[in-house]
Amino acid sequence: MSVQTRIEEKLAALEPQYLTVENESHMHHVPPDSETHFKVTLVSERFAGLMPVKRHQLIYSVLADELAGPVHALALHLYTPQQWAARGGSRPDSPNCRGGGGR
Repeated sequence: MSVQTRIEEKLAALEPQYLTVENESHMHHVPPDSETHFKVTLVSERFAGLMPVKRHQLIYSVLADELAGPVHALALHLYTPQQWAARGGSRPDSPNCRGGGGR
């Protein structure tokens, strides 16, 4: 099973209304087909009442095995349904990596 699939399956436990897990490894200086850099956008009622740092800690605990192993970087965009609606259902784009743009 791919790292991306494991992340998606584990985050499903948070009952997301919206979830995307994007492998952004190709944007970094890593071998082809790597699974080391991910961006997660997750919308869940479970984030209601949690400050951003607590939301991040929740994700880190769910993905502890992946973060201890193959995942080098994890960009998190975590919203309640109300925050997601206020954003128009969009999340920020990832910046270009200084070490990976030369391929």
